[in-house]
Amino acid sequence: MTRLKFMEQQSLDPTLMTCPHCEEEERIGVHSHQERRCKCHACRKTFAETKGTIFFGLHYPIWMVVLVLTLLAHGCPPAAIVVAFYLDERTVAAWHQKAGKHGQRVQDEVVCNGAVELGQVQADELCVNIQGGKKVWVATAMSVFPRLFLWGEVSTKRDKPLIERVMVQVRAAAGSVVQPILVAVDGLAAYPNAIRKTFSDKVYSGKPGRPPLVSWPDLHIVQVVKQRRGYQLSKIARRLAHGCLNRVYDLIACSQVGLGQINTAYIERLNATFRARMPTLVRRTRNLARTTQRIETDLFWSGSVYNFCTIHASLNATPAMAAGLTEQIWSVEGLLRLRLPEKSLHGVG
Repeated sequence: MTRLKFMEQQSLDPTLMTCPHCEEEERIGVHSHQERRCKCHACRKTFAETKGTIFFGLHYPIWMVVLVLTLLAHGCPPAAIVVAFYLDERTVAAWHQKAGKHGQRVQDEVVCNGAVELGQVQADELCVNIQGGKKVWVATAMSVFPRLFLWGEVSTKRDKPLIERVMVQVRAAAGSVVQPILVAVDGLAAYPNAIRKTFSDKVYSGKPGRPPLVSWPDLHIVQVVKQRRGYQLSKIARRLAHGCLNRVYDLIACSQVGLGQINTAYIERLNATFRARMPTLVRRTRNLARTTQRIETDLFWSGSVYNFCTIHASLNATPAMAAGLTEQIWSVEGLLRLRLPEKSLHGVG
């Protein structure tokens, strides 16, 4: 039997299943290998192996979909996948779009769900070319200690609304519990006000009128401003935009190896990883995106695989494990099989 035939005929694994009817995980059995259906022993109902996952309704073997999406998450150009697997480019694009939407929901439901101890957060923006000679901006944010990608947004403008959308999701990752947080960013003027606005709570005093917004007591903001002459870096200025400088270095010491200094090196490395893993971000590429939706698809699919399926060399664990979001390394198939609540992103819909 060839390897491909074996992969097509492999047995069902109930440990990867969750009942779509009662969300039971512990009492799942095999109902039919031939029809590839499972049975929940809690509610006594049967369901298709792919029910509630992006595999449902796809007329291709699961192993092929997983392999293609794994390659896409690590920067393989779609044109190469089309040739290697004899697939239509529209089929590959549709799988990628489904995976990107799924990855975005995983980020929203698992990462930005109030369970992350942020510590030091770094944020930055990438300038990306799309077809037609237009430029768009990709703003990203990460928690430094676990190297966890928190969120990203794509916009045609590098402005305050773009930064605010990212920071709202960073705040969602922290939840409602006030915690020490250091945010290191570049010199964009929109950052300090957007961060202070997001990490503030209403203080009710009993007096008439709108209650004032008060920033978190242990919130600190630093900016790294780089000046260039042509392509050469000529000067780096580090400045405190909000908070206490001594406390800034305490938080840096807790989140970085050694004492370190004010920097945005970690988010720049993450963005370099995205450039390597997203063909649409590669400089001088013929694989430019046509729309911002394509960039979002690439960003969230590569970001979710990075968080849950990729071991970080400095951590000897995945970023999600280091952040305490999971206790084990997820496979790409396990990530794709994750069943999420039936609701739209951010609860809209």
